[in-house]
Amino acid sequence: MPEVAAQVGYQVIGNDVSIAFAAASGECELNVMRPVIIHNLMQSFEILKNCLSVLRTKCVDGIKANREKCRYYAENSFGVAAALNPYIGYSKAAECVKEAMRSGRTLRQVVIAKGFMTEKQLTQVLSPENLTKPPR
Repeated sequence: MPEVAAQVGYQVIGNDVSIAFAAASGECELNVMRPVIIHNLMQSFEILKNCLSVLRTKCVDGIKANREKCRYYAENSFGVAAALNPYIGYSKAAECVKEAMRSGRTLRQVVIAKGFMTEKQLTQVLSPENLTKPPR
């Protein structure tokens, strides 16, 4: 189904190119290209509507996130090291990432072992909730 959605996207892009050329070829207020513009625009609306409906029912409906797995990935990603920069600095954060990659330990384990932050501080700074919700 995602491949079908991609094909529909390509068709819509093609229609957009056709519409752009037709609009550019029109003469002032008398655009003899209006039929092709309207046809391609309406076709794009129709195939997008149909595609989204089918994609939803055949692919998206019923998808459930594995919360534990998502939390594992979020907490064990080295990308979250950027959140450490304001607290321990870029150099130390990079050092911790390199050490974690080399040793096979988690970033959290390395930061604590090096004494840069406590477990409580890390839990606050690296919590997925805090990383994904900007401060107000």
